[in-house]
Parts: sequence; C-alpha cells; structure tokens
Amino acid sequence: MKPGIHPDYHPVVFQDATTGKAFLTRSTLTSSRTIEWETPTGTETYPLIVVEVTADSHPFWTGTRRLVDSAGQVEKFRRRYGGR
Repeated sequence: MKPGIHPDYHPVVFQDATTGKAFLTRSTLTSSRTIEWETPTGTETYPLIVVEVTADSHPFWTGTRRLVDSAGQVEKFRRRYGGR
C-alpha cells in the first residue's frame, strides 16, 4: 500500500437516532461529537456518529413493515376494469 493516500481508518461509535442503541465499529468518518465507551481495558473516548436508521430500527429487520392495502387496490382495479 502506498503511504499517505489512504484515509484514516479508526474506531467510531454509531448511534441510532430513533432507538438510542449504539455500537462500536471502524470507519473513516469523523465527528466533533464524542462519547465515552466502556472497553475491556477501561473507558475510552470515541467519535460519535448519529444515524437515522440502523438494523435496530429499520422496518425490515424489526418486522414493523408497513402493510399495503392490497384488498382495496384489488377492488379498485375490479371496479375499473372488471367488466371488460
């Protein structure tokens, strides 16, 4: 790897804005906000990135998907085109 051309890859805490759940991972993102995170070696300070959606709040993963009114759509279709 060439030196000096790759971005800084460091530990970052991502926090879900909806649920408040946070997880520690590595990223090239930076932030002026920080958070204290408990590690096996003690408490460390990491940059904090707040995101709108994570697997903790995404409708697909939580099972709270919005149901489409398919029966109403079928009846609407039959009223329009059913007699033809």
